[in-house]
Amino acid sequence: MQTTDKTKKKRRVNVRTPEIMSHVQTEVEAHYRSHIVERFRQSGGRYTIENTTVLLAKEFGFCYGVERAIDLAYATRQVFPNRKVYLIGEIIHNPEVNKQLQIMGIMNLAGDNPDATISDLTEDDIVIVPAFGAEIALMDQIDRKGCQIVDTTCGDVMRVWKRVRNYAKEDFTAIIHGKADHEETRATASRATDDLGGHYLVILTIEDCEYVCDYIREGGDKRNFMQKFSNAFSPGFDPDRHLKKIGVANQTTMLKGETEKIQKKLYEAIRYRDGESAKENFQFFDTICGATQERQDALYDMLKLEMDLLLVVGGYNSSNTTHLVEIGEEKIPSFFIRNAECLASFEQIVHFDLSDKKEKTTYSGNFFNTSLPITVGITAGASCPNNLIEETILRIFELREHDISELKSSDTIA
Repeated sequence: MQTTDKTKKKRRVNVRTPEIMSHVQTEVEAHYRSHIVERFRQSGGRYTIENTTVLLAKEFGFCYGVERAIDLAYATRQVFPNRKVYLIGEIIHNPEVNKQLQIMGIMNLAGDNPDATISDLTEDDIVIVPAFGAEIALMDQIDRKGCQIVDTTCGDVMRVWKRVRNYAKEDFTAIIHGKADHEETRATASRATDDLGGHYLVILTIEDCEYVCDYIREGGDKRNFMQKFSNAFSPGFDPDRHLKKIGVANQTTMLKGETEKIQKKLYEAIRYRDGESAKENFQFFDTICGATQERQDALYDMLKLEMDLLLVVGGYNSSNTTHLVEIGEEKIPSFFIRNAECLASFEQIVHFDLSDKKEKTTYSGNFFNTSLPITVGITAGASCPNNLIEETILRIFELREHDISELKSSDTIA
């Protein structure tokens, strides 16, 4: 039997009581806060020791949605110390944060080695929904088990859900700019179909968009279309029928400029096909997360400064962090590192290569030659905690053989 919305609402648990959150704040700060990073932030994001300068982007690291999700996960463990608490996948895309939750006894319902499956759940168990949200079908299964649910879904993500549901109500197909296998995109796509019977198509690149635009303008081989976008469209999707009226949305962590290009290209294709009635068959709404855009804009600003290289700190499966690397690579040597341990020595940087889609070691030559002056820029994705940024800052100065005692102990940054 389908679970009613009224029943679902009763099973949602509010763990954000003032008493609990005061304890949570202390615990979270102990794990992730950095006094060095805060001092960098307050003083313009620059520190120099001898011939080494470190620059920190104006906006970086945890956003409000990520902070809220982590706070709620910690609060859940405190409110239910003796209950089984499960998390759907990862709370955010950062391995250190997810590892800390495992240490706290929060178990996993997804991934390569889940601690349990949906069928193992009982009505005494607590399930945490991550910041990316979850697919409707999965949530219905959990509801039918009678579990209590702590929902940490980001408000910006839910804003996109509302948009694609409106598209479906008006018989518009949602064209979602994102990664088809990303948790957030899957959750968003499920809102386009659900009980409304709507449709969606997920496109990732400008090349994907141009292919769709060509099909809108001229038609084409439907079989090839379906093969190209396999696993990226709704059940029953037919490009000959469901590209007549389209509405554009996006995974909230994509590059804003790329989403804007996709929107413009799709509109031009609709206008070519439909002429004056194009506006009746096309909708668009900017659903890029504000924090994602702030971090991208801050990096663009920092890249106007003289730097020798850029370090981008964060989880390798973080979409918003990946886009920061892409921005950096257009200007200067940029390295996507998980944490300070990736700075293995004076010459070796272990980093994730976006082209090869794997971790590799780059021998960086003069980047860490201590006799030469160097300026290193640092930024981080919205899922990266400040303590990892601090460790990276300190590691740079240590590898350059500088005394960091003043940096670690001073109250202000010069």
